Amino acid sequence: MARNERLKFLQELEKLRSSRILVYITGDRRGLETKIATDSFPFCLTHLLKMGRQKRIDLFLYSTGGITMAGYGLVNLIREFCDSFGVIVPFKAQSTATLIALGADEIVMTKMGQLSPIDPSVISPFGPQFQIPEQPGAARPIPVNVEDVVSYLNLARQGLDLKDEDSLVRVFDRLSQVVHPLTLGSVSRIREQTSFLANTLLNYHMKDPNKIRKIVDIITKGRFSHDYLIGRKEAKDVLELNVIEDEDTSNKAFELYTEYDHILQLSTPYNAEVVLGDNRTITADFNRALIESDNLTHVFRTTKKMDRVTLNPPQVPFPTAGVSETVIQEQWLQDNNI
Repeated sequence: MARNERLKFLQELEKLRSSRILVYITGDRRGLETKIATDSFPFCLTHLLKMGRQKRIDLFLYSTGGITMAGYGLVNLIREFCDSFGVIVPFKAQSTATLIALGADEIVMTKMGQLSPIDPSVISPFGPQFQIPEQPGAARPIPVNVEDVVSYLNLARQGLDLKDEDSLVRVFDRLSQVVHPLTLGSVSRIREQTSFLANTLLNYHMKDPNKIRKIVDIITKGRFSHDYLIGRKEAKDVLELNVIEDEDTSNKAFELYTEYDHILQLSTPYNAEVVLGDNRTITADFNRALIESDNLTHVFRTTKKMDRVTLNPPQVPFPTAGVSETVIQEQWLQDNNI
């Protein structure tokens, strides 16, 4: 679809919502994932300054997560420009994106809309490392999931019924041999911080402390798995969030989402061989995240040089054809042509 037609969709959605809309999409295309982070804030601010003060601003949001403090900061930034803040969830608004939704006065979810538990992970130079098989001596940090640590300790106390202090000390000592004590300290701090941020955002628009406590408990530790998906019905009936069910708005939101899916190729797994095709070497651009409002678009773009190569022992057991990828440039930029 041409840009003008996509922006027409956006304007029609604004009319249905009686709002101005800021689109923020971080891609989850396998191999080219991006996350909610503060590097997007200057560009969000550019869009908000162009909008000016509004009665209502909606954030059209698609993301599988990111930095929790960035999500908290984004809510506060948008609220500086409006009296009422809404979030439109066409599909995925998980983890940190769910935290953002908790800060909204109302949430529009399509039938396919998804929230999730807010269950952050800690990545630390002191944390466990994964040795990369094809790169001897190279390793990357393994994220330490906050609730996994808590569940391990609960398993010892409740599942294995360990009561005496010596047994629990040995359990903790075993854990600290795998996960550095400083990382465990970060896990404890971030768990408390996540609950605090969720509580603070809900307090922006809710007055019942019992209701807020219930939502925070469910969203931070009551669904056991980071992969648990909270649909529209559960968000409305169980969490008791202010979920708006308007099918005209939902249908228009999903139509708009499909256009962004096309731009960022969200539904297409990244395959270097497919991109390279019959060429021996190419330079390719990959759009990985997007911020858009009426007639203004910023995109996070990665430019790669890709070459056909042959991998030889000891990198691999026997000579294997492969693709070498070199990132030439990676940045947010304005592009009103997409």
